[in-house]
Amino acid sequence: MAKRVLITGASTGIGAATVRRARRAGWEVLATARREDRLRALADETGCNWFAADLTDAADVAALAERAREFEVDSLVNNAGGARGADRVESGRVEDWQAMYDMNVLATLRITQALLPHLRERGGGSLVFLTSTAAHDTYPGGAGYTAAKHAERMLPNTLRLELVGEPIRIIEIAPGMVRTEEFSLNRLGSAEAAEKVYEGVAEPLVGDDVAEAIMWALELPAHVNIDSLVMRPVAQASNTLVARD
Repeated sequence: MAKRVLITGASTGIGAATVRRARRAGWEVLATARREDRLRALADETGCNWFAADLTDAADVAALAERAREFEVDSLVNNAGGARGADRVESGRVEDWQAMYDMNVLATLRITQALLPHLRERGGGSLVFLTSTAAHDTYPGGAGYTAAKHAERMLPNTLRLELVGEPIRIIEIAPGMVRTEEFSLNRLGSAEAAEKVYEGVAEPLVGDDVAEAIMWALELPAHVNIDSLVMRPVAQASNTLVARD
């Protein structure tokens, strides 16, 4: 039987790349994001199924979960999230911190809670959490995002303990610098500022690199769990130390 996966945040970046990689491998994919037009285009390109939903909205999550149960998913890739601003703690905007917590933590919690009973009914499955190296350390100007990602990381870390003995894999993938079309743009608000993030870096990761890691973890034998995989470009040694030309 074909593997069936729900991928969140699928309209762009890592999410869209993971849809493409999964479809190339023969997986049936249910892609979700807020932007219906992008999902339609992705479906035309890849043959994936799609369902538009805002994961910060409880009613949308309930509707998505029902569609995922009908689709009989056996894996969930929690990719949706994002960053807002790069302010110091003393000047950080509370509304930015709230938005990041809603996107990265509560949205992930909602869809995970909604699908866990379904995976149990199916006799097992996989839950993948796309966190970040920001979930493992911090950096100046990053407290809001790193706080949200640290909180998000506690979901898989705790679930792994709570579900021990059940046939459900709990996988964390934590990428470092990834160059995508929207992440830094949405965070910093301008194309010029976003471009400076990657300035002089020979080869930052791209969405396809992370998608490859996600699918590698999912396609391992069912008894193998990748607890946590941290990945960075060779040019990046830590959140704050990056080789630039």
